[in-house]
Amino acid sequence: MNYEMMNNNIATISGIVIEEPRYSHQMYGEGFYESTLSVPRLSEQVDNIPFTISERLLTDNRVSVGNTITLSGQLRSYNKIIDGRSKLLLTLFVRDILDEEEGRNPNTIDLVGYICKPPIYRLTPFKREISDILLAVNRAYNKSDYLPCIAWGRNARFIKDIDVGQKVYINGRIQSREYQKQLENGDIETRTAYEVSINRIGFEQEYNSMDGDF
Repeated sequence: MNYEMMNNNIATISGIVIEEPRYSHQMYGEGFYESTLSVPRLSEQVDNIPFTISERLLTDNRVSVGNTITLSGQLRSYNKIIDGRSKLLLTLFVRDILDEEEGRNPNTIDLVGYICKPPIYRLTPFKREISDILLAVNRAYNKSDYLPCIAWGRNARFIKDIDVGQKVYINGRIQSREYQKQLENGDIETRTAYEVSINRIGFEQEYNSMDGDF
């Protein structure tokens, strides 16, 4: 597999398994399961992050409800038809279960991709600056993942003027947040969105000057 494709999307999350793995699908004779990891923030809140894992990594009991584990892999997107509409969903595709390491950041992701929609810049009611982007990250076999990303403050101002098609390098964390959606019948439904919260963003020359550690 192309080395660059493996390294333009690297995520590591540590937390508590809150759902027993349930069967999802099979590919090339290999079964895959879905579950959710509750990942702590410094603010004492948590991000509940869905992950997809091969049956080959489920041969012991590490991925069981209540266990604390560390997963590494890639944040991937896929489209699923919900209520007759196509919805973009995200999941951590697990490549490995890591040994615990003291001092490890419990939630980190590094991405290399391309801005594929005009950035959306806005102010919150409390005058906090936010920019949203959709990042296309290439994957092997001519596939791409489309990952929503959000930036704040100085990063938001930097992002709002980036052109569509620009290649960028992002370091951040995967976050979940609840929001309320008004349905056609007037009912209010609470849903969960997943996105990458940006810590750092830069262009190619800036990334190269960091010797790959960004």
